[in-house]
Amino acid sequence: MPNYEDIEVGTTIPSRSYPLKRVDLVKYAGASGDFNIIHWNERAARQVGLPDVIAHGMLTMAQGGKFVTEWADGDPAAILDYSVRFSAMVPVPDDDEGATVEVSGKVIKKLGDNQVEVDLAARSGDTKVLSRSRAVVRLP
Repeated sequence: MPNYEDIEVGTTIPSRSYPLKRVDLVKYAGASGDFNIIHWNERAARQVGLPDVIAHGMLTMAQGGKFVTEWADGDPAAILDYSVRFSAMVPVPDDDEGATVEVSGKVIKKLGDNQVEVDLAARSGDTKVLSRSRAVVRLP
């Protein structure tokens, strides 16, 4: 984890890619209890106007949380606040590649008490999937 004294506003956090396949959606459905048919049945998803089966919004949000946690040396307790707005869906094709959510970050504020505010960007392909994504992280 970076040290608070060494971090400056504007510090970028290198992007990471998180693959999502249909099996990940099934696992998430089981863990969350969200078995909405649009997350696992392509025919039903298309019937309601979706391009394909889509990832759960909260699963997409979790990729941003995972990104910040990894930056904080795997310490989820370092994340004091985390919020996002969903800006687009993540279609997950039924193939060997699935979809990828790429997350990057930038320190936008030093808040004192060893806390920094991080602005996150999350994309799937050319589409921004999370907006107003921010985390407050306590650094050593």
